[in-house]
Amino acid sequence: MSSLATSLVVFCCIFGSAVVGLLLRSRLPKEHLGAETKDVVTLVTGVVGAMTGIVLGLLVASANASFDSQRDGVAQLAANIVVLDRALAHYGPETREIRGQLQSSVRDLIERMWADEHSSAAQDDPQTGGTGQYEQVYDLVLALHPQTDPQRTTQAQALKLLHETAEMRWLLFSQRGNSIPRVFLILIVAWLAITFASFGLFAPRHATSLAVLILGSLVVSSAVFLILELQHPFGGLIHISSQPLQTALLQIGK
Repeated sequence: MSSLATSLVVFCCIFGSAVVGLLLRSRLPKEHLGAETKDVVTLVTGVVGAMTGIVLGLLVASANASFDSQRDGVAQLAANIVVLDRALAHYGPETREIRGQLQSSVRDLIERMWADEHSSAAQDDPQTGGTGQYEQVYDLVLALHPQTDPQRTTQAQALKLLHETAEMRWLLFSQRGNSIPRVFLILIVAWLAITFASFGLFAPRHATSLAVLILGSLVVSSAVFLILELQHPFGGLIHISSQPLQTALLQIGK
C-alpha cells in the first residue's frame, strides 16, 4: 500500500473514532458525562496523547535523519565515481574500456535505484541486477599491469575507491525498503483513535467542532504520511534527486 493510501486509512480511522465519540455522547446517561467523568477522561487522554506525540515526534526525526543520511550518501557516491574516473584517466589510455564500463554501471545504478522513473528496470531485482557490471569494473582495474610508480599508486587508489563505492552502493540498496513495522503503526493509530474518540465524546455537536476534529485528524495522518514518505527516499512525492549521479555520469569519460 502506498504512503498516501495508508495515510488516508489512518485519517478515516482517527476521524471515524471522533464521530463514534460524537454519537456516543447522545446515547450515554447524563451522569456519565459529568464534570468528574470529564476530568478523568481528560487526564487519561492527556497521558495517551503525550505518549503518542512523543512517539510521532521521534519517528519523524528518525525518518528525517535517515533521509538526510541517504541523500548525503548519494552525493558522496557521485563524488567517488567522478574521482575514480579521473584516477583512471590519469592512469593512461589503457583504462578507456574500464571507464566505459564504469559509465554503464552508473547508468544501470540510476535506473535501478530510481525504478519509478525507469519502469524498464523495475522488473529486475535492484539488489542483484547491476552487480555484475560493477564487479567487472573491479576485475578490469585489478587486471591492470602498472609499469611505473605513479600507475601503481593510481591503481591502488582506484581499488580503494571501488571498495568504498561498493560499500555505499549496497548500503543505499539495503536502506531503500525501510518502513514502520505494521504492528507498530497499528498501535499508534489505536492510541490516536482512543484520543480522538474522547475528544468527540465531550465535543458539542456543531459544525465548528466537526471542522476542528477533521483538521486534527488531517494533521495527524499527514504526519504518518511524512514518516512513510521519508522512509522510502527513492520514490514517491518526497524523494532524493538522482541529479548528483546524473551529473557524475556526464563527467565520466571526459
